[in-house]
Order: sequence, then C-alpha cells, then structure tokens
Amino acid sequence: MAVATGQLGLLSRQQAKDVGYTDDQLRSRVMSGSLLKVGTNMYRLPGADARELPALRALMMDIGGDVYASGHTAAALHGFDGYSLKAPFDVTIMRGRDVKRVGHRVHTTTRLDLIDRCSIGDVRSLSGVRTLLDLARVETVEQLTIAFDSGLRDGKFNESLVHRRIVEMRSSGRFGIPKLLDVIEGVEAIRGGHSWLEREYLRIIDAAGLPLPDTQQVLTRAQDRLVRVDFRFPGTPVVVEVLGYRYHRSTEQLRRDAARMNALIAEGLRPYQFPYEQIVSEPDQVVEETRTALFPNR
Repeated sequence: MAVATGQLGLLSRQQAKDVGYTDDQLRSRVMSGSLLKVGTNMYRLPGADARELPALRALMMDIGGDVYASGHTAAALHGFDGYSLKAPFDVTIMRGRDVKRVGHRVHTTTRLDLIDRCSIGDVRSLSGVRTLLDLARVETVEQLTIAFDSGLRDGKFNESLVHRRIVEMRSSGRFGIPKLLDVIEGVEAIRGGHSWLEREYLRIIDAAGLPLPDTQQVLTRAQDRLVRVDFRFPGTPVVVEVLGYRYHRSTEQLRRDAARMNALIAEGLRPYQFPYEQIVSEPDQVVEETRTALFPNR
C-alpha cells in the first residue's frame, strides 16, 4: 500500500478505509500475511522495520489523537543519561479518554500546556522540563540527578526554565516537585558557589541598573550562631536574603529565622526577604522593593 510505504510500513485502520479498504478486506490481508496487525487500529507491512522507534510510532498512531511520548520513553528520546528506548513505552493523553494498550503504559493528564509539548524528529513528546517533572514522581534522587544534569548539559532546558515550570506546575499536584528541589539543592551544594536563586536575584537587580551588593556577609551573632546574610549593599543598612526553594519551614526553622532577624535589626540593619516564588514569578516587584529600600527618598 502506498500510504504504508510512506510511513515506514505503518498503516492505520482509518487510512486503509480512506483508500477504499473494508474491515473484511483488512481481516483477509491479515489472515493471508500481507498485513501484520500491530495494534487495535494499526497494521504493518511484512518486512517493515519493527525496531523500537517504529514500534513507538505504531503505538502512537494506533492510539491516535493527542498522544505524546512521556516518562522513560520521552527521557530516552531526549537523550537523558541512563535511559534507552524500549518497550514497555510510556505515552500520555488528555484525561477523559479510556485507552489501554497491553504491554505499554498509557498515562493521562488534565494539563498539557503548549510549552510542555515538543517534537523529537517526527515523534510528538513531552518537553524536556515536563519529562523531568514527571520523572521526579517515580525516580530515585540519584537517577533524577543524572537526568537533570544531562538535560542541562545537552541544552534540553536551562535552570531558569526549570524553576519557572516548577512554580507554574506546583499547583497541579506534581508530587515529585519536592524531590526535584532536593536534587537541585544537592547539585548546587556539590558545585559550590551561589545557588541559582542567588544568581537570579543578582541578575535581575543588575539588569535594572541597581548597585550590586556584597555576598555572603557575616554580620552578627544570634543564639551562639553566626548570622550570615546572602547580600549586603555597601554604604547602606540594607541586607537581603532569598528564601530558598522550600515552600514551608518547620517551627524550629521559623524560631531561628526570627532570632536572626531580630539580631540584624538590633545591629541597625534593615533586612529584607524575598521568597523563591516571588523571584521567579514577580521579578519586577522584587526590583521595585529593592530600589525603594536603597533609595527611600526618591
């Protein structure tokens, strides 16, 4: 069949009907061996490539509609270290469709933004970041770290995009996000230097033309602990701390934070705090509050 020849030997039931084949004729060709049935609605010509990628294409064509490679399958397509393309395949469809395929994993989702979709060759897939967020639900910290590092290395995403999608997706019940944040913090600790959040604060105030602060300054003591702040603006009493990736703090951490804040105020300093979500989602507001703190009379 010409249609199948143009699709690496694959043919859907609907495509066959579009060129005049009936269900009885399709069954006859399957019985004669001139077509091989490879899915509920998919056929393959004998001798066509039956390796992993064509098999994935066949599965997705068989399911039809909006279907995307996801999970381990998308990780393999993106080239994340530690993943290879093999069955059972993971694919994702929008919730509301009742689709099952024996030997494969068909996932459903209520949210699939355009930014989360891409094509790898001729295969529709979840984006690198969305794949990373989905892997965070099922992978170990060690394997997720490998996926995160290899995605950064190969340009599948950058840190800014990862953080933006974390903030945007955390309201959608993405249970793996705390684990992914653990991975990011662990990678940053190993690499040393400023965290992404600290670098992002420096970037946005520099872009706004504000003076750059000194970093990691020890200013006083609180409860027998040195008080180190993320940023101090020289010649002013203004100090700034960015509140990291954690959304909630324990009672003990809150107590320590209050003691630190009180110690800074007692030294005549004016401390400001900007949480992770605000720096990611409201950078203009962060800049404006910093500007007002530095130049209150303007």
